[in-house]
Amino acid sequence: MPAAKRSTSKHQPKGLTILHEDRDIIVVEKPCGLLTIGTDRDKSRTVHTILNEYVRKGDPRSRNRVYIVHRLDRETSGLLVLAKSETAKMHLQEHWQDNDKRYLAVVHGRLAEKSGTISSYLAENSAFTVYSTNAPVLGKLSHTQYAVLKEARGFSLLEIRLLTGRKHQIRVHLSEKGHPVVGDRKYGKANDANGTLALHARSLSFTHPVSGKRLTFETRIPDYFIRLVGNIESPVAALGGVNEPTGSDLKE
Repeated sequence: MPAAKRSTSKHQPKGLTILHEDRDIIVVEKPCGLLTIGTDRDKSRTVHTILNEYVRKGDPRSRNRVYIVHRLDRETSGLLVLAKSETAKMHLQEHWQDNDKRYLAVVHGRLAEKSGTISSYLAENSAFTVYSTNAPVLGKLSHTQYAVLKEARGFSLLEIRLLTGRKHQIRVHLSEKGHPVVGDRKYGKANDANGTLALHARSLSFTHPVSGKRLTFETRIPDYFIRLVGNIESPVAALGGVNEPTGSDLKE
């Protein structure tokens, strides 16, 4: 899988790296700490606002804008694709189950099963905390596929493929398995001294909404991960081919 390269655009919006841009889509690498889009409770600067300013090129009267296709948690870094039209957005979302999204995560401890799929019904309580439930009427069936790539220093590096895309899915599934993501203050260890969430959307493969061409993007491994587990030689390829999807609400 070829590594993504920066856009040849002379202007890069502050706080984001554009990996690809054409008249229909923009693919960016989001840093940890940045929201994808604002919420009723948080109106801070987001990927959405940064890219709206970028496509309007400083003209507040411009009708240009970007459309959210999917999301990453604020603390999660990595690849996002946004659309430049409502038509492109709808096409990408309608065919999202055909995409292939891979993550890297560093978790606490060593997993007894070195590969597998974690499945549960995920629900959210009034405190906005996601959890597994045995009641299908309360939650959405969710599947997280994983494979251990390296074990070192009390941590495990995982490659993860989402077969569904629920809110906080990866973080909840790994925490409930007894191996929370390093730096996860919400679902992880209360005494975790690591201040950065070790979860990164590393690769994304999808079909262009207009040209029909299959596009694949891959980012470099975050330095933070290397500091946790040491050098990583060939970290992505453990989970085989494309997704066998079972539904998605486009929130990872």
